[in-house]
Parts: sequence; structure tokens; C-alpha cells
Amino acid sequence: MATGSRIAAFFDLDNTIVPGPAIEYPYVRLLWRQGLVGPRDLVRSAAVLLRNVPPLSFDPLRRFKAYLAEKPIADVEASAQNFFWEHVCPRISERARGALEEHRAQGHRLILITGSPDFMVGPLAIYLKIDQVVAGRLERAGGTFTGRMIEPYPYRHGKRLAAERLAAEQDLDLGASYMYGDSPGDLPILEAVGHPRVVNPIRGMRRIAGRRGWPVLQWE
Repeated sequence: MATGSRIAAFFDLDNTIVPGPAIEYPYVRLLWRQGLVGPRDLVRSAAVLLRNVPPLSFDPLRRFKAYLAEKPIADVEASAQNFFWEHVCPRISERARGALEEHRAQGHRLILITGSPDFMVGPLAIYLKIDQVVAGRLERAGGTFTGRMIEPYPYRHGKRLAAERLAAEQDLDLGASYMYGDSPGDLPILEAVGHPRVVNPIRGMRRIAGRRGWPVLQWE
């Protein structure tokens, strides 16, 4: 039987710890108001999306942040701390806080695993005292972002690969571990742990959870 120190509790971010739309959306709006993002960047994002149609998928925009291409790193990251306190902190689910504390009390390793950019989620991880963060990392060229996400990117199978890598490096028992996620993008890592938990299910995840006998949680 795995001891607490060998058990991980993985948490998705968007629509899980923070219910509702992805936190990246209000962040883009903030950069727009600050003049760091403009119409040209939105056109470039639309072009990335349309190049891959059909089928319609937002995966290309997850892997290439066109609105951040050629943007000064210092300017983009400078607003992350205030953004957290004003737009993210008030949205944190109290039930998510409770789940984190339950796992912490049992000695489980708390791991935030998300495709959102690391500088955007870092303040949240510090605030919630999460042990480790696996997040998206943007490629840098000098003092600017290229817009490309560095591989391996923690989304879909990338999340599972990240969890398996951590398990090997830190002697974690995935069969005794937990994962909290909301969407098909979390399905591979949900399948990799012994205790999958579907939170605020979207895009067919309630049906998938029902078929597999996975608990469904509502974190408002």
C-alpha cells in the first residue's frame, strides 16, 4: 500500500480549481487594454485557427500563442501578479480549496498540471501552497516571446506523459494517485491514475465519467 508521500493529487486549473472560462481570456483582454495586444494579433490568431480547419479545433492556438509573438517578456509578465489578485483569486472554488487541504492533510504531493502559461499560473500556485507546477512554457528569443509553446506541452497526452515522468523521478504511485479535471483534454491523465475525479464536466465528460464509474464533482 502506498504511503502518503508516494501519492500525488494532480489538479487541472481552468474550470477545475478556477471554475468557468479559461483564465487566459481575461488576461488577453487585460493586455488589450494595456495596448500590448492589438487588432493585428487577433487577426494572426484567427489565421492560425483557420489554417487547421476542418475540423475546428483550438489545439493550434494552445500550442502557438500568436497574440504573444514578438511581445516583450518583461511587459507581458509584469501584469501577472496584479492579474491574479484581481481576476483569478476571487474565482477560486472553495471546494477546490477544501480538496487541496484534504490531500495536504494526508501528506499527498499537490501538483498543478495545466497548459496555461507558467507565468500566468505561478502566483496561484504560490497562494494555494501547491507543491509543484507543470505548466505551459513559452519559447523565448532574447527579450521577446516567439509565441510557440515548448514541448512537451502539458495538454492531452502531454499531461499523462508529464505525470508519468514525475512518477518515475519522484517515486510516485500513479495507481494510488488522484487527478481532478474537467474536459477530454484531461482524459489521458485521468486514465493514468487510480482515482480519477471529473470536475465541472464539459464536452461529453459527464457521459464518459458515467460509463467508467468515475465520480463527478461540481465545484462552483
